[in-house]
Amino acid sequence: MLLKLISVAQQTCSSALVMTGGIGTIAPITGTQVPAQMCATGGSGATAANWYKYTPSQNYSVTITTDFVANAGIDNRVHVYLGNCSSLACLAGDDDGGTGGLCVVTFNALGGTDYYIVFDNMYNSAGFQYELIENSLNPSQLTFTPTTISTISGSYKIAVADMNGDYLDDIVSVRDTNIQVHQQDVSGTFTIANYITSEAQFDPSWSMAIGDLNEDGYNDLLYGSGSGVTFMLSANGGTAYNQTSGPEYVFSQRSNMVDINNDGHLDAFVCHDVEPNVYYINDGTGNLTFYQGGLGDHPNGGNYGSIWVDYNNDNLPDLFIAKCRGGSGTANINEMHKNNGNGTFTDVSVPTGLADPVQTWSSAWNDFDNDGWMDVVVGASSSANGMHKFMHNNGDETFSDITSGSGLDSFAGMSTEYVSYDFNNDGFADVFTPGTMLFNNGNGTFTAQTFSMSMGAVGDLNNDGFLDIQNGNTIYFNDGNINNWLTVTLKGTTSNKNGIGARVEIYGAWGKQIRDIRAGVGFRYMGTLNAHFGIGTENSIDSVVVRWPSGNRDVICNPTINSVLHIEENSAPVPTALFSTSAVLINQNEIIDFTDNSTPCPTEWNWTVSPLSGWNFTNGTTATSENPSIAFNDAGNYVVSLTATNGNGSSAIPYSATITVQNTVGITDLTQGAIKVFPNPAADLLYLKSDQTIREVKIMSLLGEEVASSLNKTNNTISLTHLPAGVYFLQIMTQNDQTQITRLVKQ
Repeated sequence: MLLKLISVAQQTCSSALVMTGGIGTIAPITGTQVPAQMCATGGSGATAANWYKYTPSQNYSVTITTDFVANAGIDNRVHVYLGNCSSLACLAGDDDGGTGGLCVVTFNALGGTDYYIVFDNMYNSAGFQYELIENSLNPSQLTFTPTTISTISGSYKIAVADMNGDYLDDIVSVRDTNIQVHQQDVSGTFTIANYITSEAQFDPSWSMAIGDLNEDGYNDLLYGSGSGVTFMLSANGGTAYNQTSGPEYVFSQRSNMVDINNDGHLDAFVCHDVEPNVYYINDGTGNLTFYQGGLGDHPNGGNYGSIWVDYNNDNLPDLFIAKCRGGSGTANINEMHKNNGNGTFTDVSVPTGLADPVQTWSSAWNDFDNDGWMDVVVGASSSANGMHKFMHNNGDETFSDITSGSGLDSFAGMSTEYVSYDFNNDGFADVFTPGTMLFNNGNGTFTAQTFSMSMGAVGDLNNDGFLDIQNGNTIYFNDGNINNWLTVTLKGTTSNKNGIGARVEIYGAWGKQIRDIRAGVGFRYMGTLNAHFGIGTENSIDSVVVRWPSGNRDVICNPTINSVLHIEENSAPVPTALFSTSAVLINQNEIIDFTDNSTPCPTEWNWTVSPLSGWNFTNGTTATSENPSIAFNDAGNYVVSLTATNGNGSSAIPYSATITVQNTVGITDLTQGAIKVFPNPAADLLYLKSDQTIREVKIMSLLGEEVASSLNKTNNTISLTHLPAGVYFLQIMTQNDQTQITRLVKQ
């Protein structure tokens, strides 16, 4: 076994020795720079530390271990940092994870990134043996890089949402007289804007929600405090904010914005801790009317984590309330309120199976199995009345408890915050709670992975398609992986401007995914208003469907993956009908195949033929087939038309083509019958003779293009001098609408 000898030059961060994969020896710990921040447990007190720098060549899951028999009796400790020597952030650490005080730490490392590995002398200064093990990193595993943004100021740094109308997620932080926005640029950098406000009567000490209440194209803010609610409404093109605060006492918990009465205007809802919940109905200009009652009316409150979700797929947002209250009362029973579509709601907590006493401040809703129905993870904040619940939506307005064996049954962590997004873009929605990501395995189970970040507002803060987390002055940037993605941004017209309450669906060969647009998830934080989808290693999406709160629907076909798709309500195009044919000029009793070329993405077809007789669909096709076959039995001209339909409607103008069917008589027959054509072949002049009046004559190329129609009706002759030599078709129409077609040879 090859051992790598480590020299003694690792005194400080700047002189850190390079560490690579394999087994090596750490020299006695004598380094003069002791880290200011401890990543491992055990606190401060070390007086020396040895520094090493590790830079992987590719993405790895890295394990550093000192758990060797040769190290028995040596109590050591390891810290792992990201960043540079002037700005280091803890990534991982361990104290006593191995046998007898030895350490073992595992972390995900991104290729080309520098990691500083530090061993200190907190317990022992002796040298020892170590091993750095590089394992292939599962593409679904993630790392986050913490980055300090010192310019974020304010007392409440709890929101991420677009504030300047460019649909990029911005960072919103507030204090009583100021709203600060770090406006994200396309490059992922930030421009800082500060907006002075009147002193807020109520601060967002419990929660914040964001949306466009006054419908001016710029988002407004709701501050939920322990004694009331303040609204900051945008003005002057989003460059100022006017305060509206009600006199009502509201012990705010989770706050949301949603169109409660489905009138196209965004309303507001606030959980009340000690009384029935309150809500504010919007007249469309930002004038809000206060109501209390009808949406969670327990007299003792206990209302903590409200979330609006369409649980029964009727295109109406329903209300789930995560409840928490100690003692033997009933204020701790979780509630589900079904939207009746007329501004009223029905408490369906019991029949849905969601009336549970688990102590919870928030719940994470998403379609965890991609069956098209929203499921829920009810996260425990206390074990007093049981632990986490994983409830599967049965699609019939009931839920089944599938917690057992899901990984949530063995997850011992508890928190007030639970949210769901697809953080690793593998196509399955995950659950995030402070310090832990519960990755969805796609089979009804979750795998927990610990991270250094606590809870925060979620959004894509560098425009790379992977969701990041902002907590205070730190952005935990998602380092991403090889998985593909799509971000969908919405603008309502008939519906509320943000499209809050809309259901966004994507379809592909892999199946279906759904997202609801929500303002206010988890307990406290406000996250992105955009819909994010991961599709794993799939490289295409067939279609995106938006079901708006108004009932309108938009369908976009074949969107570009790894991009942002913006959809305005009622803007998605209907198809432009188009088709091609295998021929346009045929003999009687022959068949033409029609191929649909309509775009975008038709799903229905309606073929018509005029006149109504003399033809029939064949080869097993019909008038609604995508690519029909038609047999033409009688000679004449036929007009075939197509109307194509997709999810947005039918083509405004049908596409049509003329089919010419010639009879099967030959040249000799025409010279002997009721209509005579001579000479044929002809050089300069062609004569026609008929016992009927000849109304029109057309000479057409073999491709069906008309090249001449100059009949001299005085003597029924046609000059051919302008025609090149070749073979043509001659179409003769008499006054009584009889048509004869024959071949003509021009010499």
